[in-house]
Amino acid sequence: MTKLRTLGSSDLLVSPLCLGGNVFGWTADKTQSFAVLDAYLAAGGNFIDTSDSYMNYFAGNEPGQSESIIGDWLAARRNRDDVVVATKVGDHPEYMGLAPANIKAAAEESLRRLRTDHIDLYYTHFDRDESIPVDEIITALDDLVKAGKVRAIATSNISPERLSASLAFSDREGLARYVALQPQYNLVSRDTYEGARREVVQREGLACVPYFALASGFLTGKYRPGKSIENVRNVPGLAGGYADTERGVMVLDALEQIATARGVEMATVALAWLAQQPTVTALIASARTVEQLPALFAAQDLHLSDTELQTLTTASS
Repeated sequence: MTKLRTLGSSDLLVSPLCLGGNVFGWTADKTQSFAVLDAYLAAGGNFIDTSDSYMNYFAGNEPGQSESIIGDWLAARRNRDDVVVATKVGDHPEYMGLAPANIKAAAEESLRRLRTDHIDLYYTHFDRDESIPVDEIITALDDLVKAGKVRAIATSNISPERLSASLAFSDREGLARYVALQPQYNLVSRDTYEGARREVVQREGLACVPYFALASGFLTGKYRPGKSIENVRNVPGLAGGYADTERGVMVLDALEQIATARGVEMATVALAWLAQQPTVTALIASARTVEQLPALFAAQDLHLSDTELQTLTTASS
């Protein structure tokens, strides 16, 4: 894997491919999850992303199950110092929202499930209630940093205005400052990041760590118009939701053209496009099986030409 990169203004060194933990305990059982984690680490990866709520919204899942599996793996392998662990707060059913009390209580539960004494990167997951002042959120996060329970803080689903206000408060008060933004960003979801959010990230020196890098599997090419796939993720709003759009079809056609010419998988091309976008430091992709990992790793070695980049950018516009 490509050499490690510094995450924004933090002292965290991370691999450019971040392994998403949303499938752990959902479409990948504990044994499969351990195998994927082992293979990812063996290939040089060190950056694992999870949340205290994955995948609570799907029947049969428990909030925090992904954290628990990762915690069991860290304990079994005794490799905590080799891994940068990122998790999130604000979407757990018992700790919903970003009130200071929720942030602190949820952090303790995440530490327990992860079986560790510190979280390397702690994200605010959703900034749904904008009546909570950003100064209260940042102060609560700063308390966790000062206590040694969190090394660096970041944010995910937040408006550009609230992001800017949060950074300004941190600077003014000398408190912990967001080092990264985790937006939804991929070839079929560009307006969720490009524009005002990216401008803030560029101006403030943050790292961009996109989630849904493969649009929940859509950009692998397995979801096509009229094609039925028995997959829990093939539901409206996730991967299957893009297959019936004109832009989705155009993107898949462009990906297939370039992938065929390069002799790689479509997923590899989609990730390579994202990796070459301004401000992107690392991108998040998940794997249910070890066999899915090589296509993800290959993106780090695939440098798309200006013509190939433009072809994909045009198709996705």
